[in-house]
Amino acid sequence: MSAEATRRAHPAVAAALAWIFPGLAHAYLGRRKTALIYAAIVTVAFLLGMSFEGRLYTIDRTQPLTFLATFAVSGAGLLNVAARFLADNPSGTILAPTYEYGCAYLLTAGLMNLLLVLDAWDIAAGKK
Repeated sequence: MSAEATRRAHPAVAAALAWIFPGLAHAYLGRRKTALIYAAIVTVAFLLGMSFEGRLYTIDRTQPLTFLATFAVSGAGLLNVAARFLADNPSGTILAPTYEYGCAYLLTAGLMNLLLVLDAWDIAAGKK
C-alpha cells in the first residue's frame, strides 16, 4: 500500500480487522503476502491447539490466572468464537497426553494475534 493510502487507513478499523481474523488488517493495509503468512501461522497454531485437546479458557473467579488466559485465548478473535460453538469439549481433555501442548498452542495463537492487532494499528497510524 502506498504511503498515501496507509495514511487514509484508520487505526481503529485496522485493529478491529486484525482481531476479527489474523491477517485481515494486513490485507486491508495492502500487505497481502504478509497477511497470508500471518493468517497461516496463527490459524495453524490455533487448530493444532484444538486438535491437541487444549482448553479454551473462561474466567473462573477462584483461579485468578484464568483472567489472563481467557484474555490470551480471546485474542484469536473469530477463531476462538467459532471453536467455542463447534468444539465438543471447549474445556479440553485434561487427561489427554497432549493437553498441555494444546493449551500452549491456543494461548500462543491468541497472543500472536494480539501482537498483530498492535502491528496493524502502528501501520495504519503511520508509525511503521
